[in-house]
Amino acid sequence: MQKLLIIDDDEGVCYSLARLLAGDDRRVTAVQTPEAGFEALRGEDPDLVMLDIKIGNIDGLEVLKEVRKQRPLQLVVIMTAHGTTETAIEAMKRGAFDYIIKPFDTDAIKAVVDRALTTARLNKRVGTELEGDSPKPRPGAFTSDRIIGRSRPMQEIYKLIGQVAGRDVPVLIRGESGTGKELVARALWQHSRRSDKQFLAVNCAALTETLLESELFGHEKGAFTGADSRKLGKFEQADGGTLYLDEVGDMSLSTQAKILRVLQDGTFQRVGGHDPIRVDVRILAATHQDLEKLIRDVRFREDLYYRLRVVEIKLPSLRERREDIPELVRYLIAKHRETLNSGVTGISAKALDGLTANDWPGNVRQLENVIRRAMVLCKGPTLTNENLDFGPGGQPSAPGAVVVDTEEDLEAVVERLLSSGKDNLIEEMERLLIGRALERMNGNQVRTARLLGITRNTLRSRIEKFGLKPKVNVV
Repeated sequence: MQKLLIIDDDEGVCYSLARLLAGDDRRVTAVQTPEAGFEALRGEDPDLVMLDIKIGNIDGLEVLKEVRKQRPLQLVVIMTAHGTTETAIEAMKRGAFDYIIKPFDTDAIKAVVDRALTTARLNKRVGTELEGDSPKPRPGAFTSDRIIGRSRPMQEIYKLIGQVAGRDVPVLIRGESGTGKELVARALWQHSRRSDKQFLAVNCAALTETLLESELFGHEKGAFTGADSRKLGKFEQADGGTLYLDEVGDMSLSTQAKILRVLQDGTFQRVGGHDPIRVDVRILAATHQDLEKLIRDVRFREDLYYRLRVVEIKLPSLRERREDIPELVRYLIAKHRETLNSGVTGISAKALDGLTANDWPGNVRQLENVIRRAMVLCKGPTLTNENLDFGPGGQPSAPGAVVVDTEEDLEAVVERLLSSGKDNLIEEMERLLIGRALERMNGNQVRTARLLGITRNTLRSRIEKFGLKPKVNVV
């Protein structure tokens, strides 16, 4: 008999999950306070705990910490209505098996629970020990630039960061330019055991071979023309901490060989020096290049590739997570208001729709530049299409979009409908709105229901009623 324990202060959630997950070979116990949860934990010996991130005024992550303290092998799935970066990383770092976002997708819940219970069964069979808590992140983490996004691809990135941040291994971060590779590297550092030590970054594409080696390994006085004194390189400066190597695909083969030596035995020599220097540095590397092709072309060392790629994190392009664009835009407006001395507080629906439709070859970096320029040119509190310059290949707005900028625009749309001679105008408006929302959310019914402010069951009934078949963008 499989046993599940649900801890959530929402009686409706407890009832719904118990009905969904209970079965002939599965018993579900649902409680609404941490105290009742700990009592059930001792009495029921559950295979899986499903824990809400916020139980009244109590932080669910603290409850998770106590659960893991009492039962190091206990599998816990976190439930949250706010799938933020910090929540995801912290939950995974503290030992959660997974987390799911409210409102729930029934199929997704079942899949997570099935995986968790399979893991629990294997754990009991072989006695696998799961790692417990990791140190808390530094105070002030994510107070400036931070990773933004609630889309499924980004949620998976957060989980992976949480899983590997506390493991002292090299990580290779891959993705197109402008996707936020350094933000991921900083998140790995901030949630690591080295977070109280240095985080230093070097752009390997910005320096010549000689300057890059001097930057990384330092040099002795007189090592080359202009070397008037001894210089400590980034490896020595980052001793005990983390070194982020951006665009490692642009390093020369000679520099690659020296990096490989540091990874293998932790030693190197300064340029012009002879004595080996030993350091303890965690290396995080990033590139937008096809390293596998560079290896085939004998431009990147295969042995270094495998040393750097102990864990790989691949960041999605912005066009692969369009549903994150509204949140990114809000964040960027808030971020730049003070520095630009801007009175901008929001963006029109039509402008936001145009931003969402754009392909963004420069990814988040390009989006940020567009928003900054628009804020400089905007004369009111709301960004509009007139303020936006998408650059080469940009799209001013989504083709056929059903959007309005102002209340006057909405009134004009209503007036046209009233004059059209059609019947059932409420249903016509509802059909257009739901159809467009489904397309905006790429067919995802959970996110569409959240956007419209209706339940998923209501959405399903409307889809069936209107015979909607939303287009799904394959990117």
